[in-house]
Amino acid sequence: MFYGQIEGTGYEVLDPRFNQCLTGHGRVERLWTGARWTEGPSWFAAGRYLVFSDIPNNRMMRFDETDGSMSVFRQPSNNSNGNTTDPNGRLVSCEHQARRVTRTEHDGSITVLADRYKGKRFNSPNDVVVKSDGSIWFTDPSYGIMTDYEGDKSESEIGNCNVYRIDGQSGEVTIVADDFMKPNGLAFSRDESILYIADTGMSHDPKGPKHIRALKVKSDGKSLGASSVFADCNAGLFDGFRVDRDGRIWTSAGDGVHCFLPNGELIGKIKIPELVANVCFGGPKRNRLFICGTTSLYSSYLGING
Repeated sequence: MFYGQIEGTGYEVLDPRFNQCLTGHGRVERLWTGARWTEGPSWFAAGRYLVFSDIPNNRMMRFDETDGSMSVFRQPSNNSNGNTTDPNGRLVSCEHQARRVTRTEHDGSITVLADRYKGKRFNSPNDVVVKSDGSIWFTDPSYGIMTDYEGDKSESEIGNCNVYRIDGQSGEVTIVADDFMKPNGLAFSRDESILYIADTGMSHDPKGPKHIRALKVKSDGKSLGASSVFADCNAGLFDGFRVDRDGRIWTSAGDGVHCFLPNGELIGKIKIPELVANVCFGGPKRNRLFICGTTSLYSSYLGING
């Protein structure tokens, strides 16, 4: 099967079960181009708009689904990367340059949720997810301090690339995983019993990991236990990803978006002619997948819901 509005896009069915995820006549649309490296899409249902990062251009963009317009949401953005929406409809962002995690309040003011661990500045918070208990979980690789392209070049104060949790009540910051080379995208399973985390260590080490790991969430809901490799990437690297209502993982990769069943089977791909960094479900029915390609924003209507 192949449907495409522009060259290099379409759907690659690797398993018949992927057909259930498609509409039959759908297509991939390029909504906008003009970025240097798009990342961190986050959907705001009340306003029917998408916010995403253009990291090297130090700005956040806003796509309005009601009229298809694109505008600058915030500039400068402190080289923001990952974004998400909390249960109260507020924007939570990872900022490379400021090396912090922030929340944009309803009045537009910005609250710093965390910028240090035990007095030492983070490397460059990368991606973030909010759990149902209000806690914020985020990854902290060193991409934003390695060069001046996506932040400010600097030495790591912590000396490691960890995954952290910010308590939703006390604001306490704790390390939940410290054995990743370059922790990147992350998402909980629907029942929050598993936290999936991508490791893109191969980006700067040929022998580094290029997989998504599944980590069991312990009964306290605050810490992680047993870990296993969920899937290895067969085209480039996994980065950001989302989980749909049926537990499938839709993840970015070097050739587009890969769709995995909850058991780790790869069943299909959405082909994109650029490196994909992250994805997000949106639209009134959550059946539109927004795709952040290198320079462009794409979307595809699907037969499933995020």
